[in-house]
Amino acid sequence: MAKYVLPCFGQLDSENLEEYYDCEINFNNTMVSVDLNFGDRKIDISRLEIAKKFIEQLADYDFKNKKYIEQDYKEDVGDTVRAYIEHHLDELGETELNELIDPSNKKISQEDQVVKKLHLVRMGLYPDSDDQFAIFDYSIGPEITQYLVVLFIDEFGDLDYITMES
Repeated sequence: MAKYVLPCFGQLDSENLEEYYDCEINFNNTMVSVDLNFGDRKIDISRLEIAKKFIEQLADYDFKNKKYIEQDYKEDVGDTVRAYIEHHLDELGETELNELIDPSNKKISQEDQVVKKLHLVRMGLYPDSDDQFAIFDYSIGPEITQYLVVLFIDEFGDLDYITMES
């Protein structure tokens, strides 16, 4: 029985895993949901070490992810973030929008202000996956919208792809 302590989750038995674990982390003065997902009941400790790195270095991954979001928004080929922003500018009422951004700010466009409001709401870890190791969900606010900007990240912290989901 190989025990491993993972921040937020506590002690796990790498030889007898459950399919799903979840917890919350206070990150940037907001609660972020973190879930741990396994397809198999056993896993190599080295994969849990990578998961530990994602949890302990969440601020670094968030910073990198926000760069991916900005890049997608600014590039002509990247349309996910632009579609998310445009959708919400079209759908939000004036009152909701004014609570989210500063409409009197003429130096920063409404679109750019909404991009800056995207924040992490969930990190899903998939240590036994061969494709995406982590999935990060960003939102302008779960109380505002069900739509998310979702980043699929490999075990090295590199972007696989970005999409919008609800």
